Amino acid sequence: MKQMIQIIRKADVEKEYINTLKLELDYELATLYDAMQQNDSSQKDKSKKRLAEIQVELEALHAL
Repeated sequence: MKQMIQIIRKADVEKEYINTLKLELDYELATLYDAMQQNDSSQKDKSKKRLAEIQVELEALHAL
């Protein structure tokens, strides 16, 4: 029974983390869009890097 509860808790934590990553993904996409509009190369590079990191994390969690 304890194992079942731990599995359920882990699944809930993973689901919450995935949702947080998806929100961060949306934010970074908006930031990238703004940087593109303003032709801000530095911010574009930062956003692209973070978007790649988020992609790796989501793939590791099999959320993509």
